Amino acid sequence: MKNFSKLIMAFCLILVMSCNNDDDNTTQNPIVDTTVNFQFKTSINVGGEGASEISAYDPISKKLFTVNVESNQISITNISDLNAPVQEQPIDLNSFGAPNSVAINNGRLAVAVEADPKQNPGKILVFNTVDNTILNQFTVGALPDMVTFTNDGNLIISANEGEPNDDYTNDPEGTISIIDLTDTSVITLDFSSFNSQESTLENQGFRVFGPNANLAQDVEPEYVAISSDSNTAWVSLQENNGIAEINLVTKTITNIYPLGYKDYSIAGNAIDASDRDGIKELKNWPVYGMFQPDAIVSVSINGINYIISANEGDARDYDGFSEEERVDDLVLDETAFPVSEDYQNEINIGRLKTTTTLGDTDNDGDYDVVYSYGARSFSIWSTSGSLVYDSGNSIAIETLNATPDRFNDDDDRSDDKGAEPESVEVLNIGNERYVLFVGLERNDQVLVYDITNPMAPQFLNLLSHTGDEGPEGLLAINAEDSPSGKALLVVSNEDSGTVTIYENAH
Repeated sequence: MKNFSKLIMAFCLILVMSCNNDDDNTTQNPIVDTTVNFQFKTSINVGGEGASEISAYDPISKKLFTVNVESNQISITNISDLNAPVQEQPIDLNSFGAPNSVAINNGRLAVAVEADPKQNPGKILVFNTVDNTILNQFTVGALPDMVTFTNDGNLIISANEGEPNDDYTNDPEGTISIIDLTDTSVITLDFSSFNSQESTLENQGFRVFGPNANLAQDVEPEYVAISSDSNTAWVSLQENNGIAEINLVTKTITNIYPLGYKDYSIAGNAIDASDRDGIKELKNWPVYGMFQPDAIVSVSINGINYIISANEGDARDYDGFSEEERVDDLVLDETAFPVSEDYQNEINIGRLKTTTTLGDTDNDGDYDVVYSYGARSFSIWSTSGSLVYDSGNSIAIETLNATPDRFNDDDDRSDDKGAEPESVEVLNIGNERYVLFVGLERNDQVLVYDITNPMAPQFLNLLSHTGDEGPEGLLAINAEDSPSGKALLVVSNEDSGTVTIYENAH
């Protein structure tokens, strides 16, 4: 009996010690709720079409700063109380130019402003987010289309698209500007050092095709992603179907990564290629898609860096030069596209928009391969441009199943670029779960995926709100910075001029 009592006492002592250890562990490593359940919270009407393109959030003042092209200003909304957002006096940009992008770091607002005409050098303006006073302005390359800070706040990076004028008589070089805020210096990098590599890059799936343009003149930087250590930037070159890598320490462009093509004839890549067949149906076709990413974002998962792209696609279609043509207007090689298959019928792939700059592989005047715009997907890439994962036709499947009336904008865009994945954003929840948001410009929707395993993302949900049209920009606000203490997703809807906020319910 005495021995039994000792055993009981020892057992109790072990239980107490175990409980104390658990308490210590809980204190040191609190359990993070990684539940993902975003629900509509509020919508802000900023203005008409073009009034809401890109938004940035200032955790100091709890304000949203939104690019408002319609009014040529930066609209400001105080969201300290998400139940009652308050619009404040905007920043008037009429004396500077037209805004394209905004970014915020440590109480500073950077605004990318294009010149008139936009082929002239643009500017990056820096404002104080508390009182909206201008702190500095910097001259950058032609058409600064996207601006961002490095995570350490020392640099501002601008992707200067350098688009041509409509008659294609003035085509400025696409460039990258690096503004060093520690000494207010500006370096604008061009791509001339890659001119000698043009043929090699083209053979790997990069495109240089503007009239009389060399590579440096032809590239059109679109969007910037920054590494977590602020040492590297990646820039999407949308029309060119590539991504550039920039060393921010040496301030040099180090690499161009051609992205190649997506094969729509293989399993998992089926598309709806016609807006005239009267059916919303996915089929495999002997057609390739150019990835052509718009927005990209960098994320580190388990110590490995990845680049995630929204593969929207884009054509050059100007009065002075156009590459765009439908399949039914092409002369197809009859060996590659047998007449018996009736490919050029509008109910098959006849309506599909393609490029005339690729596909005549033997230079005999007909097209042996057909290339369309975009990949109708999001992709996860290594930092050296190798494809880790592509979502295949997941976007089409999920939207068709959940909202058939919205599929490819009610089928109207099936012949073009489908739902047009325009934007991507990642929310890191406690370094345990990584959530990807994908904005669909034509479907007026945002898809939510779990990418904690980058090689096997899982679809979670579809977000949409009546009245929102054309989600152009996505912004994730983590719970620590959020005015409500819960993670937020801010969607800037260009066509409807609305900013809609979703809140994670947990």
